[in-house]
Amino acid sequence: MESIFRVWSDSFDEGAMIPEGYAYAKLDPMGREHTVPAGNRNPQIAWSNPPAGTQSLVVICQDHDVPQDFSMANREDAVIAEDAPRRDFFHWILVDIVPEEPCIDVGTLSKGVTPKGKKGPACANGMRQGLNDYTNFEKPEETGKHYGYDGPCPPWNDERMHRYVFTVHAVDFPLLPLSGSFTGPEVLEAMQGHILASASVSGLYTLNPKLVRK
Repeated sequence: MESIFRVWSDSFDEGAMIPEGYAYAKLDPMGREHTVPAGNRNPQIAWSNPPAGTQSLVVICQDHDVPQDFSMANREDAVIAEDAPRRDFFHWILVDIVPEEPCIDVGTLSKGVTPKGKKGPACANGMRQGLNDYTNFEKPEETGKHYGYDGPCPPWNDERMHRYVFTVHAVDFPLLPLSGSFTGPEVLEAMQGHILASASVSGLYTLNPKLVRK
């Protein structure tokens, strides 16, 4: 019987709330601000039984619930309706993972919020990290190239609970055929026709106090 490619996290249960230690921002416990920086550690992501022919693994984290119109985000005079149009947002792109590795451990590639973003694309053990969508997305004074993992930070006035999907792809090439900086959409395009198996684990996060109370 063929083994099933499986992905999980010891940092949070499937479909459960992601702890704030893995988020970019959290609610201000003092109540002075809407939010404050959070732990922003990368969660543990583990896998088993990559299929025969797997030469490397790719980890991608996406939030599919980001408002298309972000002009109303985090405004006292506005609310983002739960049914407002949404788009994808890449939080993590990690490539060139050797299939013999059993997991990515907690906090090995991200610890805390780094002003103007972490450096890249090269990182530990020959892996590379792509540009996440915090790049050119923040306030002008904070804009920079954000490589690697930056965790959840949904608008605090958004009525929708955000779902973060961590997907591991088993691919048939040892190194991603892209050089220099690369983005999530570029990685997805480069992997077309090379994916042998994919599996995911997902968690939830919100900064809306009303949803947190629920």
